[in-house]
Amino acid sequence: MIRIGIVGTSSISEQLARAVHAVDGVELGRVASRDLARGRDFAERVGAPGVADGLAGLLDAGDSDAVYIASPNAVHAEQVRAAVDAGIPVLVEKPAALTAEEWEELVELARERAVVLLEAMRTAYDPGIRTIQELLPRLGRIRRVSFRYEKRSARYDHVLAGEPTNIFDPALGGSALRDLGVYPLHALVLLFGDPRDIVGARVGIASGTDGLGSAIAEYDGFLADVAWSKITDTSLPSEIQGEEASLSIDAIDAPRRLVLTPRGGEPETVEVAAPGNPMIGEVERLRDAVRGADVSIDQDRTTRTLCLVDALLARPLR
Repeated sequence: MIRIGIVGTSSISEQLARAVHAVDGVELGRVASRDLARGRDFAERVGAPGVADGLAGLLDAGDSDAVYIASPNAVHAEQVRAAVDAGIPVLVEKPAALTAEEWEELVELARERAVVLLEAMRTAYDPGIRTIQELLPRLGRIRRVSFRYEKRSARYDHVLAGEPTNIFDPALGGSALRDLGVYPLHALVLLFGDPRDIVGARVGIASGTDGLGSAIAEYDGFLADVAWSKITDTSLPSEIQGEEASLSIDAIDAPRRLVLTPRGGEPETVEVAAPGNPMIGEVERLRDAVRGADVSIDQDRTTRTLCLVDALLARPLR
C-alpha cells in the first residue's frame, strides 16, 4: 500500500482524502497542519491515522510514501522542494507553481532525485475529457473553441467586506486565473496543443488580484476563447464548433453531459460515466507513477499550461 500524507486541511484536501479511500493500492497517511488541533479534527473526519506539525513534521515522521500538497499557491514550490529532497513523491495541487520557469526547476530537481512529481490537475485524468477526444473527429474541421470556468467563491464576500482571505491574496498567489482559469487552459492544451499566440485581460478586485478574465488563443484555422471567474456564476456551457457539428460541454473541469449537434441534424446527448469524486483519476495516476509509470508528458503539459498563464499574468489588471 502507498501511504499518502496530506498537507493542508481545506475542502479540496478533504475531497482528495475521500478519493484515496476509493482507490485500490493507496491509503491515507498523516495529515500535516501548523494548527495541530485543526489537523486532528480533519484527520478524524477523513479517517487519517495521525497528524504532523507541518510538512517538516510529516517528512520527519518517515511513514509517508507520497505526499499531497494543498497549501497556498505561493508556498507550493518551497514545499515541493522539501518533499523531493526527502525522496518523497509529490502530488501538488494546481497551479503546481507560480510560473512555468519555477515548475521546470522543480521537475529538473525531481528528475535528479528520481522522485515522482505530478500536478493535481483532475481535468487531465477525467473520463469526460477522453470522451471529448473520441468525439472530435465527428465535428469536422475545428473552427471555434469556447471554454469557461466561472464560479463565484463564497470567500469573495470576505473581500467585499474588506476582510483578508488566502485565495484572493496576491501575496499568497491568489488569483482567479491561477485557481480556475488553469482548468480551461489545461484542457485547451491537452486537446489542441499550444496556440500560436494568446492575448487576454483580467479584471482586478479590491484585494489586488484578478477576479475574472478572458483570453483569445490563436491556432491554425481556428480561435479559442477562454473565460474564468471567481466573482460571478454562469449558466453557459463550454463548446467546440466544427464545420460538420458542434459539441456542447456542461463543465470543462469534469465533463458529464455532452451534446453533439450535427449540421442540419438532431442533437445527440452523450452521458459520461464517471466516479462521483473527480479527484479519483489523479490519485490513480499518482499511484501508477509511484509504481513506475512515466509522467514526463504530464509534467510537460503543466509547463505548457503555465506558459499561457504567465503570458496572461504579464498584462496589467484592468
